[in-house]
Amino acid sequence: MSPDFPWLTTLIAWPVLGALLLWCAPRALRPHARVIALGVALVELVLGVLALTAFDAADAGTVQLVETHRWIPAIGASYAVGVDGVGLALILMSVLLVPLVVLAAWREQGSATGSSDALRRYLALAIVLEAFIVAVFAARDVFLFYVLFEAMLIPVYFMIGGFGGAGRRYAAVKFLLFSLAGGLIMLVGVIALYLQGPGGPDGFLTANLVGADLAPTTEKWLFLAFFVAFAIKAPMFPVHTWLPDAAEQAPAGTSTLLVGILDKVGTFGMLTLCLPLFPNASRWAAPVVIVLAVVSILYGALLAIGQKDLMRLIAYTSVSHFGFIVLGIFAFTSTSVAGSSFYMVNHGLSTGALFLVAGFLVARRGSQQIADFGGLQRVVPVIAGLFLVAGLSALSLPGLSTFVSEFMVIVGTFERHTAAAVVATLGVVLAAIYVLWTYQRIFTGPPRDELADLPDARPTERWAVAPLIAAMLVLGFVPGPALDLVRPPAGVTLEQVGVDDVPALVTEGSDQ
Repeated sequence: MSPDFPWLTTLIAWPVLGALLLWCAPRALRPHARVIALGVALVELVLGVLALTAFDAADAGTVQLVETHRWIPAIGASYAVGVDGVGLALILMSVLLVPLVVLAAWREQGSATGSSDALRRYLALAIVLEAFIVAVFAARDVFLFYVLFEAMLIPVYFMIGGFGGAGRRYAAVKFLLFSLAGGLIMLVGVIALYLQGPGGPDGFLTANLVGADLAPTTEKWLFLAFFVAFAIKAPMFPVHTWLPDAAEQAPAGTSTLLVGILDKVGTFGMLTLCLPLFPNASRWAAPVVIVLAVVSILYGALLAIGQKDLMRLIAYTSVSHFGFIVLGIFAFTSTSVAGSSFYMVNHGLSTGALFLVAGFLVARRGSQQIADFGGLQRVVPVIAGLFLVAGLSALSLPGLSTFVSEFMVIVGTFERHTAAAVVATLGVVLAAIYVLWTYQRIFTGPPRDELADLPDARPTERWAVAPLIAAMLVLGFVPGPALDLVRPPAGVTLEQVGVDDVPALVTEGSDQ
């Protein structure tokens, strides 16, 4: 496919048009909202695959499929989009998850409210959110990135507050306040960065800001302004507390999009903005960030073990997994950075599957409390199998995709920060505890009488999870093509930060 075609703009515009069609659909089309939303999401997936064919994987470290148009020249803002291998991988993961969420919601909202209009509005919000997701992963203008970073909050707020559980309003407001606080801090940094940069009508272009001559103190403050916003979004200890409440109250599909995709904007921002724009400050902050990442790994895993609510449990596992991602980014080795980039994709697959399967269980039982389940392996064997595979991927079982990325993060970190890597490895042990113990409590043992007649996975539910399971297996056994996308950008990142790579398995303090 031609790289000159505006693939990224098409990927952004198509879901917007689809969402408008759903939101403004005439009465005759409203009963078919599910089919329309699924069709829009599947076309978006096809467009994503076509964009991949136009991308030169051999040169994945450079930004490709670039489009640049002046947007607001008076303030230096441009509509500038383009992707390297990491951005494209995250876009592909996103356009895969959205149609699966649509399938999972086939019964979710309509059956809960008795109104097809509720489902239509929910799906319209999910589809327009997809456009924001693609745009933010492709943005190559800092002002555009900030606008999209904030715009994503709107559909998510309504998806939680309008369609969630009994405490949905509190969870939605808490999510919004945390995110807005981070966004406002980031806005101060965006404005200050422009004033310190070259200025002019293209003054917000990332390419023009990389290498800007910043005073050391100024660079540190700017780094902190961006990093705090991204740490909240990630979510990272100690600014993670909005996530368990949001995951507990949101519909399963919303949690899949929120944790599986949107939270990656935080780690993606650290990788593509914090490091290249503020290299000296990134090196300065790395020791503290690594400590916080290790704390996130252990803290999230320990709290996951103690959870009684299934959705909160999965949310806390994500706090732990994001700790691994941040650890790899700030370990500053090509292996760890590439592993973190790959981890962002794999976490979306495994956690997305866990949230979707958990949603199937909750819909059947009418409860999220783990104590209300038991013995379901004999009653719903397909759901039990799907949950087990997704859980094994979350604990990084060899043969599944998360193992490759987590292994790369730990090995890459060990090369430069041995103690941090050793302590972080405890998170792998804790993951085995929270996954296997949860499976035991929900699925093993004799089935409870009140659960004996629960239906197993329906065809739409199987189709919603099967592609994720297949992707985990394929990327677990054949990770090469995906790693070819994320390795070159890792090398470019290290050059921008000004850090020399270290040979594999060479520990800190050895001859290099």
